Amino acid sequence: MTDPSPHAESLRGQIRITAIKALQPQQGATLIKVETDAGVYGIGPCHGSGPSVRAAIEGLEGPRLPHLGLIGKDPLAIDVHFHNLFYAYPQRGRVMGVLSAIDIALWDLAGKVLGQPVCRLLGGPFRDEIRLYSHCPGGDHLSQDEWKQRADQLQADPYGFSAYKVDIHHVLRAHMQEYVPSIGPREARDIAKAYELAREALGDDIDIIVHCHNELDLPSAIKTAKAVEPIQPLYLEDPLAPEFGDAWMALRRTTRIPLLTGENLALAEGALPFLQSQAVDSLQPDLINCGGISGARRIADLAALYRIPISCHNVSGYVLDMASQQFSASVFNCPLMECRRTAAAAPEATGEKLVIRDGKMKVAMRPGLGLELDEDYLKANRAEGEPWWG
Repeated sequence: MTDPSPHAESLRGQIRITAIKALQPQQGATLIKVETDAGVYGIGPCHGSGPSVRAAIEGLEGPRLPHLGLIGKDPLAIDVHFHNLFYAYPQRGRVMGVLSAIDIALWDLAGKVLGQPVCRLLGGPFRDEIRLYSHCPGGDHLSQDEWKQRADQLQADPYGFSAYKVDIHHVLRAHMQEYVPSIGPREARDIAKAYELAREALGDDIDIIVHCHNELDLPSAIKTAKAVEPIQPLYLEDPLAPEFGDAWMALRRTTRIPLLTGENLALAEGALPFLQSQAVDSLQPDLINCGGISGARRIADLAALYRIPISCHNVSGYVLDMASQQFSASVFNCPLMECRRTAAAAPEATGEKLVIRDGKMKVAMRPGLGLELDEDYLKANRAEGEPWWG
């Protein structure tokens, strides 16, 4: 077991939050830093520009909502802060990403104070490595030659992913110049052909996730499911609009393909109707969107009651990679996690980076999220005009 930090006992009940700051890199998520009077800080990622994130942070500390302010508060009272930020804040919908990032940063901070990885603070880990799925390269998905090249490229990948998501928009954009939620017989035939080529090129040992980006109406989702059913996908991801509705149940009744959704859901309330109705076979919360680690944990616990697994949606950079792996290791019903094919490079990290072998990520057991950020790299690669932790 990781030894507590030498000064952890002296900090318990004494440490206070002194500032919440933001930094927008040139690429990837904007970072939020929660600082304390003990010199220990936590980091969390969120969507949005640096100025918009800082404006949201300032709104939390305004005089109209004194009970929400974090400055001067105990950073280890994470559940108290979660309740105040997500249930006592009347405008949470506008700044859900910022609130989620603050929650992630508080968990990172708590782990550093207590000398423990977040997965242990959450009661785990259930596993020391996590199976990953990644993204298939784009291009012409109706070309057999390109699929052969794509398969060779993926086979040469040193990380050995055994599952990939393949997006239908690489097929549909050949027909549609702008967003249209409906597909006709020609598009359905092309989808069937593209995924048949994918299966032929990738082989039966690679799991394929058919990714629809919440783009389809119900008749088109049914056509898509029928078109790809012969290749036996691992999941049909986001075939319908992200909000729960009768269409999800209608699709459930027409296909044998497991259904996956959830990256845009906020808090456990957003997940509940999908679980109660058994409309999906798996949920994929995104820590940035769903309420941070605390929000995702509530979704995972709720999903476990319905015997439904979850898998973290994770496409926003190194800090989210680390947060997602800590969370994924801490819950028993999270057997799979999304990961970018370039994640292991992590140029903003120093020291031990992400360890990915045979399609699995090793869980870091360093305190907090296990982050080791390269401050010099971040300074040199800020968005134009971005202050240093403003």
